[in-house]
Amino acid sequence: MTRAQQPVGDQIRWWRGHRRMTQLDLANRAEVSTRHVSFLETGRAKPTRAMLLRLGEHLDIPLRDRNTLLHAGGFAPAFPEHTLGDVPMAVVSDAIRAILAAHAPMPALVVDRHWNLVDANDTVALLTAGAADRLLEPPVNVLRLSLHPDGMAPRIANLAQWRAHVLHRLDRQIDATGDDVLRLLRAELTEYPGGVDPSDPGPSLVVPLRVRVGDRELAFLSTTTVFGTPLDVAVSELAIETFFPADAETAEFLPVRR
Repeated sequence: MTRAQQPVGDQIRWWRGHRRMTQLDLANRAEVSTRHVSFLETGRAKPTRAMLLRLGEHLDIPLRDRNTLLHAGGFAPAFPEHTLGDVPMAVVSDAIRAILAAHAPMPALVVDRHWNLVDANDTVALLTAGAADRLLEPPVNVLRLSLHPDGMAPRIANLAQWRAHVLHRLDRQIDATGDDVLRLLRAELTEYPGGVDPSDPGPSLVVPLRVRVGDRELAFLSTTTVFGTPLDVAVSELAIETFFPADAETAEFLPVRR
């Protein structure tokens, strides 16, 4: 039985345990009695819609999973989910396109919750050149593309360091979301060759991505942008990854390609 198929009380208990909270911790945050939390988890009490929304907030449950929790409790979803092509998402789509275009000639891309590519500017092709066609066919998983031996990996000069950074970041995302798809993705990525202990990202304060492009080695620092206070499931799961030159050589090279 998947978590989405579990009774509402079991889902509350799972998220509480995943957040490393006791029943007393959750009760204090939600301003209810410990006994009430216990009754909700065992099914002796039926939660109201308002209570499930309150618990979802204090357990910091992702919006998609809050809808799942509500469904298990017999209620309609509280958070809509649109695609970028839907009319209500026009403002978000316009913002994404503006960010991608404005960031050129530096690479920028948009990913969903499972690191599948949603959109990218033209410079990203500079990083992915030479990757196997099958890895570039939609849906393109950005992490698989970067670490796969038929993807970007042979051209990443600091592959061991970058691989450790990627896996460490993925661990934090799994811890935050409890997403089983990400767990499977991580298991796959750890099977790829690449070097050091993934728990050790190295001594650097910021891990650069160093990619060989022809006879040059370009170095980038990455940043992540998410939408503040999203109330749509899809918007809450989007992340914009932007790359900036990490050295003078890269900064000098990129404007030539504008």
